[in-house]
Amino acid sequence: MLNHITIMGRLTRDPELRRTGSGIAVASFSVAVDRDYSGRDGGERETDFIDCVAWRQTGEFVSKYFAKGSMIVVSGRLQIRNWSDKEGNKRRSAEIVAENVYFGESKRASDSGSAYGSRDGGNSYSGGYSAPAPSYGGYSAPSAPASDFAMLEDDDAQLPF
Repeated sequence: MLNHITIMGRLTRDPELRRTGSGIAVASFSVAVDRDYSGRDGGERETDFIDCVAWRQTGEFVSKYFAKGSMIVVSGRLQIRNWSDKEGNKRRSAEIVAENVYFGESKRASDSGSAYGSRDGGNSYSGGYSAPAPSYGGYSAPSAPASDFAMLEDDDAQLPF
C-alpha cells in the first residue's frame, strides 16, 4: 500500500517545538497551500491549510530554520487521528507526518527583499543524517572569480587541453 504526500506552501505561523516525556523533539506547524484551479466562477484560487508534524531531527530542523511566511516543501505520509473534544464529541483530524522537509525558495530570493524567506536557502533535511540536497531556488554564480583563477581569453591556444 502507498501513503505518500508532498505539498508546497507557506507557513501560517512559526513552528512550535515541544518535547515528549522521553525528550523526543516534535514540531507542529501549518502550511497554506493554494489549489491549482480557481472556482467555477473564475474568481480567486482557494487555499487549503494543512497541519503537519515533524519528529526528532526533522522537527528540530523545521523549528530552527523556518518561520511564519517561509516557503516550505513537505513530503511524508497522511495520518488520520481520532480524538475527543471537551464536550466528549468524537473528532477526526488529518495531518501530514513529515519525513522530508525542503526549503521552497533560495537564499537569493529571500535576500532580494522578499518578506518571506528561509534562513538558510539551499539546503534540505531528510529525516536521518543525509547530505543536503539542492533547493528549488536555483544557483547563483559567484560575482567575481576567486584569486586562484585567471580569466582566459577566447583564444583556443590558451586552453590547457
